Amino acid sequence: MAETNYTKTILQYAITSRILLLTLIVLWRSLLSPYDTSASLNPNCLSHSSQSTKPPILFPSIASAIEESIVWDSVYFVRIAQCGYEYEQTYAFFPLLPLFISLLSNSVFRPLVPVIGYRAVLGLSGYVISNVAFLFAAFYMYRLSLVILKDPDASLRASILFCFNPASIFYSSIYSESLYALLSIGGTYLLMCGVNNVPVLLFALSGSVRSNGVLNAGYYGFKALHQSYYAMNFKKRVHLALQVVLAGALRCICIPIPFLAYQAYGYYNICHGREPDEMRPWCKARIPLLYGFIQSHYWGVGFLKYFQLKQLPNFLLASPVLSLAFFSIHSYLKADPENFCSLGFGATLKRKNAAALLFSEGEEPVRDDYHYAAKQEAINLQQRQKPITRDTHVCPTTEDQVSVKSGYYSANVLPFIYHLSFMAATAFFVMHVQVATRFLSASPPLYWFASYLMTSAGKSRKWARLVWAYAASYILLGSLLFSNFYPFT
Repeated sequence: MAETNYTKTILQYAITSRILLLTLIVLWRSLLSPYDTSASLNPNCLSHSSQSTKPPILFPSIASAIEESIVWDSVYFVRIAQCGYEYEQTYAFFPLLPLFISLLSNSVFRPLVPVIGYRAVLGLSGYVISNVAFLFAAFYMYRLSLVILKDPDASLRASILFCFNPASIFYSSIYSESLYALLSIGGTYLLMCGVNNVPVLLFALSGSVRSNGVLNAGYYGFKALHQSYYAMNFKKRVHLALQVVLAGALRCICIPIPFLAYQAYGYYNICHGREPDEMRPWCKARIPLLYGFIQSHYWGVGFLKYFQLKQLPNFLLASPVLSLAFFSIHSYLKADPENFCSLGFGATLKRKNAAALLFSEGEEPVRDDYHYAAKQEAINLQQRQKPITRDTHVCPTTEDQVSVKSGYYSANVLPFIYHLSFMAATAFFVMHVQVATRFLSASPPLYWFASYLMTSAGKSRKWARLVWAYAASYILLGSLLFSNFYPFT
């Protein structure tokens, strides 16, 4: 009953947070003049450049308000939904969100075209998709937290913080963050509940939203390693271990397929049928990867390329989320360095029940249905342990110390820590560092660690308040700057 009430609470917080963000967007747009007033410009698509004059609409003021709110990357997503991929640099924006926008605009919202115009309908569709996707993402964040932390209170705190995360403005705008969070977190939740095949589809689709979606294949790799190790060393069944490894490898291979298909689509449109002297440089590469070329050529993305003195303000802008990521990883590492460095096998060697139960004890292939997922989650919740009371900065040295880890420091969190570590390192060393705020915003360990801080004593409690202050300030700052076309992450 408590979990049901908490689920309703999370949905209420998610809805409230979206209403707050949309209200702030409208407020700041009405009080301030945008830095760039070209957002409403919409030249004809190249595919039909001789298009006649657009027919009049019934409510031009509403149409203008919606179109003027389409700023920054939202312009690309809406343009792709309307006209397709017209230029090479537009291939940096993945196709699933524009596809959904186009489908919704030409079906459910089609009757609104004579009322506010087609581009405004596209914008409205984008807002609806992002905000509805966020509600489901918040729901799955709570369910995933329950499975991993086995603590409803900690899961509730973490999910509420996700509802008001520092990148909230992007989750209510025409950006890919909400859709990616839904597919990534939802897929991870089902995977942790024992569902095998549906998460493959969700992870693959996440690779059609953002390039880092292909990293979700790592969860299957981690699970296959632990299940095969368990089958071979504790069940003494070599054939089952081989079966698990093969199944895991096939699922890992399936996840990048949409991403690779999209790159092949770009190659066909830009390079196919052209003479060598007409080809773009990337077309002639041994591995013609369009996305990597675009990021490097048009946006200057590359290893250490952003390490310039003039970029110091951007490093400062990203420092809060990078600091939170660093301390969440560092705290977990200090709590159990052996388990961290051994890919989770260190605890298994000492005591098999201390290993990640969601990964190591999958002896038989499980049924791929939602009924099993709900049942497995109930079993996991029944195994809930008491919160730890020891000093988490003291490294464990005995078998009993290893076995009492729960909540954020449980072995089940380990693959998420690896995922966050790779993402944070990429954001710091390779990407435009200011993007780290939204790039890392769908990483559950950030919110789990912050939830842990809220129940800690002394300085940790003060750090928790600082996290909340950081989230609130970035919500206000982001809604103000972003909605008026000023730079923000």
